Amino acid sequence: MTQAMERREGADAPDVNGTHRSNRNLLIDFWRSAVGKKWVMALTGVGLMGFVFAHMFGNLKMFLGRTEFDHYAEGLRSLFSPILPHTWALWALRIGLIVMFALHIIAAAQLTAMNRRSRPIRYQSPRDYIAANFASRTMRWTGVIVLLYLLFHLADLTWGWVNPDFVRGAAYDNLVASLEQWPVAIIYLIGNIALGIHLFHGAWSMFQSMGINSPRYNGVRKAFAAGFVVVTIGMNCAFVVAIQAGVVSN
Repeated sequence: MTQAMERREGADAPDVNGTHRSNRNLLIDFWRSAVGKKWVMALTGVGLMGFVFAHMFGNLKMFLGRTEFDHYAEGLRSLFSPILPHTWALWALRIGLIVMFALHIIAAAQLTAMNRRSRPIRYQSPRDYIAANFASRTMRWTGVIVLLYLLFHLADLTWGWVNPDFVRGAAYDNLVASLEQWPVAIIYLIGNIALGIHLFHGAWSMFQSMGINSPRYNGVRKAFAAGFVVVTIGMNCAFVVAIQAGVVSN
């Protein structure tokens, strides 16, 4: 009894200061976890989907002719001018996209490595693919194809390395001159089909990654994913077909 009274009040309390963790450590731990990587993939996926839609929507100017399309391209370079110097806003968008692409790819690669470490022995019997459809099973391959397609697209219409008729600033003429060549048109169609497959599963599964996972919403999720792919990828392929068919030309 005496000993209990002599004990200092709160002596058994944990040393909060000694085990305090900074917000920085919490973020690092979150990134290192599988849940954190899935969240990063989901959030960067939302940002990249927004870019794909905006890019498709802007390219609709192609059907209005050279003047409108070139004006749109120049508008991107002078975005928020004169508040910001010429091309600064565009470069901010580019850097943001690069960061999102990098985080998306790194998180995907590290998640794959974590899954392999947690299951060192391969399945000994055929897997049940009721839940895992074609799009989900080919995410890695479509991701690689999309990355290669993106690099080609930049080399073709941004840097002009693979476009012999490239003229800096002539966005409409560069686009038509490139997609008039059937080998290039095929590359764009294959790249967009791979992007569509990748987007379908990504748009469907990102809700699950963020904890929105209920059988009641599965139909809505799939409808959203399918609708997004049909609109964006359908229009991207329509651009190629329109130029090949001569509907859009120089």
